Amino acid sequence: MEPSLRVAADILRAAPSVACLTGAGVSAESGVPTFRDAQTGLWARYDPQRLASPQGFRDDPGLVWRWYMARLTAVEQAQPNKGHLALAHMQERWPGFPVITQNVDDLHERAGSTHVIHLHGNIAQFHCHQCGTAHTLSAEERRAPAPPICKACGGPVRPGVVWFGESLPADALAAALEAVSACGVLLVVGTSGLVYPAAQLPLIAKRAGSRLIEINLEPSPLSSWADVVLRGPSGEVFPALLDASV
Repeated sequence: MEPSLRVAADILRAAPSVACLTGAGVSAESGVPTFRDAQTGLWARYDPQRLASPQGFRDDPGLVWRWYMARLTAVEQAQPNKGHLALAHMQERWPGFPVITQNVDDLHERAGSTHVIHLHGNIAQFHCHQCGTAHTLSAEERRAPAPPICKACGGPVRPGVVWFGESLPADALAAALEAVSACGVLLVVGTSGLVYPAAQLPLIAKRAGSRLIEINLEPSPLSSWADVVLRGPSGEVFPALLDASV
């Protein structure tokens, strides 16, 4: 066993409580393109601000709608990887183990995690852009070139994700802050550490006395704050860490 994995396993074994923050790298291992990587082919010529902002939606709702329907299809075709499954198994050892995710897919839930906090929303949920009324999408609406119209107010329906310039859902952010402030160990997995306010959560945990374990392919701005850094894909590192900490 490599020394860093042994140290991380010892930290986990002694932890009274554990939480986890996941980013795009975790879903990418299941074949879900990251936001930037998804801008290939047909979408390569579009500015991200046009595809994921309230202004872009107002200017061209059909373009944004088609982009998100393509993203939704990619998410539905993906399957949870071994990293998702290992995280779900951790809930058996630490009841109430919260998974805070920046990802808008449901791969954590499909893997079996039951306490998932979605900081950036959920791509499979929809609501009216004007009045907020929830909307259940039909198969016909998914294939349409433009978003459906809200039955309550006539406004356009949009995916339930956080766009550029929008605030995080207040309840999700509050739950995440509570989780990182109270955990003994915070696992930081597959996140660039560049997107705020999610990138502040590990720092808040550290200042509250939590130990940090980072799992990532590349160094991030959070690496210097971590007690242990494990380099590699989460689908390989997480199962090894879980086994080593038994």
